[in-house]
Amino acid sequence: MKAGVGSLLLLLLSCTHGLQRGKDYFKEKVCNEYNALGETNFRSISIIINSRKYSNATFEQIISLVNDMLDLAKKCCGAGADPDCYENESTAFSEKSCRPDAPFPRHPGIAGCCTQHGLDRKLCLAALKHPPKEFPTYVEPSNEEICDALKKDPRGFEERFLVDYSSDYSYAPLPILLNSTINYLSIIRTCCASIQSNICFLKERLRHKPVQAFAHVSNKACALDALLGKNKTKVSYLIKFTQQTPSLSFDNAIALAGEASEILSKCCTSLEERCFQNELKLHIAHICNTACSGNERLQSCCRSKDDVEKYLCIYLLPWDRPSQGPQAPSSVDEGVCRKDGEVDIYRNIYDVAQIYTRAPEALLITLYSANQAAATDCCGLPDPKACFTEKASKTIAPLHALIEKGNEICGEYTDHTHVEFLKRLKANALTLFPPGTLDAENQASALVEQRISYVTKCCHLNAPPTYCGIQVKDPAATICFLADCIENES
Repeated sequence: MKAGVGSLLLLLLSCTHGLQRGKDYFKEKVCNEYNALGETNFRSISIIINSRKYSNATFEQIISLVNDMLDLAKKCCGAGADPDCYENESTAFSEKSCRPDAPFPRHPGIAGCCTQHGLDRKLCLAALKHPPKEFPTYVEPSNEEICDALKKDPRGFEERFLVDYSSDYSYAPLPILLNSTINYLSIIRTCCASIQSNICFLKERLRHKPVQAFAHVSNKACALDALLGKNKTKVSYLIKFTQQTPSLSFDNAIALAGEASEILSKCCTSLEERCFQNELKLHIAHICNTACSGNERLQSCCRSKDDVEKYLCIYLLPWDRPSQGPQAPSSVDEGVCRKDGEVDIYRNIYDVAQIYTRAPEALLITLYSANQAAATDCCGLPDPKACFTEKASKTIAPLHALIEKGNEICGEYTDHTHVEFLKRLKANALTLFPPGTLDAENQASALVEQRISYVTKCCHLNAPPTYCGIQVKDPAATICFLADCIENES
């Protein structure tokens, strides 16, 4: 499966769900790519693109969609095809998508698209996309199972892998995802043909581990960017850099965070083959030049000779202990209403992250949203000071209390073994029930099970944002940490 990035772009724009922007132009492009790539590569890349787009679809739904796309190309791109073939078939394709029994991926937006007609309907269908998976669902079979499946049905094995893998990494940039899938299938073919297949798998997986890890990390980073948008992604990286290196100055932390968000904004949807790698080179140099002082963990990452390996190492670093004793963070008040006053909000988030280095990022993102909402509500009033004072007591103070609690429990989880942490958590849970409470032991166990699920997934950097409580779309969102819930304005 070899194809240039230009081919990916054309397929992405031209094929997915019958997208057309000038039917003659894109008919020519689709047909040129189909004829240049050949049926097999055209099919493989279509599977990858549609699995990314419809990450929650079933294997059968993706294959049905790809089969119809391929049939359209085969029917309309051959010599002597009717000039109206592409238009007629793509229209039939969009009509089929609107049938209640359509075998294609389902999406809640389809009904709205299907009230439209012609090109508008096709464009609407083409714009639909499933949200990213926060928890990968693909489980790699054993070496023996892989080779048996490949031997029995080579095409079926490869296509199922492409669907499962591409849907798990639906936000990884296309060039990185394509490289990772080609890389993996190459390992499978090589090692399943080897006499010593297990040794081959061990060596090849180790050798190609950075490629797979880069796909994983870029997918998480780009999914976060898509969820939060550029500005909140900058805040997210401000939190990460500060919690990793509390001694880092505010100016350096905010500069590095801005760089990180710019890279994601530029490269997550780019089809340049080395966009990420090229942009990371300078960014990694800035990190290693500004954040390494007194941080042995970062220094160790920066000793690597490969920029991608440096990035992976830095991205996966856990949070650190505070570099100094707790102190009061800067406040957000009427001063934020001045020109460029938003720096006060960034500074507040930096201060809080520096003090509470183990507080879940979701809580700090929520604090940022609350401060932004306060500025929006208060800055146009005759008495903004009184407004900010009220917001501080009613909205900001409860959030600070929640952040402190999150920092405490995640600190305990970080500092103790899993078994020790469970014992401490259960002992604390039992104190919540008055003496003589019936079935207190079982109730405490249920509470611990609920809380441990959150803690194990969210008490670390780069935690899955939606699961861990970041709310960015609902006007009045609710965030829960353990047993506590508060409302906030996003």
